[in-house]
Amino acid sequence: MEPTTRLTHLECSGCAKTSTWRELRNLCECGKPLLARYDLSLPFKPVDRPGLWRYLPLLPADADHIRTLGEGWTPLLPIRSGWWVKEEGLNPTGSFKARGMAVAISMARQLGARRVCVPTAGNAGGACAAYAAAAGLEAHVYAPEDAPPVNLKEVTSAGARLTLVRGTIADAARRMREDMAKQDMFDVSTLKEPYRVEGKKTMGYELFEQLGGRLPDVIVYPAGGGTGVIGMWKAFDEMEQLGWIGRERPRMVVVQAEGCAPLVEAFREGREESRPPPNPRTIAAGLRVPKAFADWLILRIVRETGGTAVAVGDDEIRAAMSRLHRETGILACPEGAACLPAALRLEAEGWIRPGERVVLFNTGSGLKYLDLL
Repeated sequence: MEPTTRLTHLECSGCAKTSTWRELRNLCECGKPLLARYDLSLPFKPVDRPGLWRYLPLLPADADHIRTLGEGWTPLLPIRSGWWVKEEGLNPTGSFKARGMAVAISMARQLGARRVCVPTAGNAGGACAAYAAAAGLEAHVYAPEDAPPVNLKEVTSAGARLTLVRGTIADAARRMREDMAKQDMFDVSTLKEPYRVEGKKTMGYELFEQLGGRLPDVIVYPAGGGTGVIGMWKAFDEMEQLGWIGRERPRMVVVQAEGCAPLVEAFREGREESRPPPNPRTIAAGLRVPKAFADWLILRIVRETGGTAVAVGDDEIRAAMSRLHRETGILACPEGAACLPAALRLEAEGWIRPGERVVLFNTGSGLKYLDLL
């Protein structure tokens, strides 16, 4: 018998108001993201399905509405004693964005959407286009005109409609909202609907399984929109309710680029929300996000887990891309490569202690960024 979802309702991350999941929804009435909630009272073990869908009962889509390209269950590669890289570049569209879009697009289709739209700094657009094609939905992607060319070709090759905008992903999002007022499009932007974060949370479940039923001491994660941080935090809370773990949590490290580090600055200054930098610049397109939509939640997670936030320079990112490839064989995207100098700095400062288990996330394939090597 096919396993079914245990999804029960949606809950606002801000005001905690609950609502039904059985219709297309974006944000809560208060403007905060909605989170999917499940019946966690029964024991759970992964099911006999490939990729991230092994966690199907704790994901929202019904089995017969899933549209998959083979996403998830990416390898955890050792790079030194006690340190690993979670290699998300091996996902179908070459980045971790495939996880969120697989679930979000499957749910959009299940709930009756015909057109979806998303602003992107690069990889999210390609993933949206690919999964919309798999689901038979029309996709509209809005991107900065200086987004990586490979990502833009990926969007148009999959048949999505691409609109280029001068500026950053924030400007692309503004243009998209203008067009949404004229067309019937469902917004699958980061945390503007409840289910991309559900795809991302599977990274947390995989870490637990791949480390033999334990979590790492430290997770080092490159954060633009920060959905992966929120997704793993949600997974760990679900694991505690399931009785898999206790109250312990990995210390979450958010990594950004020096030319666009609003979360890092807010963390250092003790603020609950970030301020957009006046002129965001970095070679890591996925980190050029002037203001994460749920910045308040990301900062809360970092603080509650005893984590920290680190900014690294573009020269450090380039050097780390080359070093990882040369020393480990991992061809990381610039966003993922940024995690290496951040982790080494924290180790040199004594923040990462000897013997601690550390996981760095490479969120995409470096094959899309060969010009940066």
